[in-house]
Amino acid sequence: MPTPFPNSLTESDGSAVIRVLSYNVRSLRDDPEALARVVGACAPDVLLLQEAPRFFRWRKKLARLAKATGLVYLTGGAPAAGPAILCSLRATVESTEDVLLPLTPGQHRRGLATAVVRFGKARVGLVSCHLGLQKAERLTHSGLLLDRLGSLGTDHAVIGGDINEGPTGPAFTLLAEALQDAATVAPRGGTDTFPATAPARRIDAVLATRGVEVLACGVPTDLPGLTGSDLRAATDHLPVLAALSIPASV
Repeated sequence: MPTPFPNSLTESDGSAVIRVLSYNVRSLRDDPEALARVVGACAPDVLLLQEAPRFFRWRKKLARLAKATGLVYLTGGAPAAGPAILCSLRATVESTEDVLLPLTPGQHRRGLATAVVRFGKARVGLVSCHLGLQKAERLTHSGLLLDRLGSLGTDHAVIGGDINEGPTGPAFTLLAEALQDAATVAPRGGTDTFPATAPARRIDAVLATRGVEVLACGVPTDLPGLTGSDLRAATDHLPVLAALSIPASV
């Protein structure tokens, strides 16, 4: 019988174990009830969304997702050109900011949803990103993402994103060399994330700064209440779930 996926908790030393879910939800165009069940089964403290609604009634759609999953909306959506962040009531929010990245002519606008939150004494920066379809743009934007981490003012940070290329690609490599690619540090569950109906590529990831302890990370496959049919119906990507231990701030 597999070891249970680590649960959220606060350690006696002030560190916090949190569950972070990174998920491309294709603008909520698929089965919203299946999506809510997947997120509910994963029970994240932080939900880092890509392709969140950003056009007509985007706020209402994100609010509906938050309510259905027992989370609260923090930031992102239209102001970040797609990425968004939701979290549980366990988090205390210090700040949020949406950042638009330089526009590549002929391509979609890209951006970052960022926040700084606390879980008890553990303070962590959060970034949700969705890199572009062009290799050169992805590499440029991944460098700007790393620069952005330095401006969050936190010792520890977690990034969730649709990288739009596999681990051997230049943008993914740049991020994985500067940060921890959580799924390779403590693999748990499935690996490939796209397409959801027949996953063949790992283009979605959770990454963390070096001081964060990765306890487990991968595509969730054996959580109570989680079904393959819901994973396939919810959206065209599979989610990446990570359990991370965030040290207490000094």
